[in-house]
Amino acid sequence: MQLYTTDFITGKNIETIGLVTGGAVQTKHLGRDFLAGVRKIVGGEVTIYSQMQDEAQAQATLGMLEDAKNMNADAIICVRYGIASIEGSSKVLAFGTAVKFV
Repeated sequence: MQLYTTDFITGKNIETIGLVTGGAVQTKHLGRDFLAGVRKIVGGEVTIYSQMQDEAQAQATLGMLEDAKNMNADAIICVRYGIASIEGSSKVLAFGTAVKFV
């Protein structure tokens, strides 16, 4: 399945099927969250949060792809991500428009 952030695919005629979405919420172990809090004080990248964000985005993308697969889509255009952090967790919503090639 092809994913595009654009609202068209160069050289392809497409037919819109509909909205597809996927979501995920990821959290980390409390001990690791404490160590990340220490990192906030001394500075530097908090890799545990970066990893958590990457995992949530990947899971949300998989959910969106599954939604498109259930619609027999060939591709997803206008792919976007909504991201929120809530008390040590990361919530990601992936969404786009499922299309078929004509």
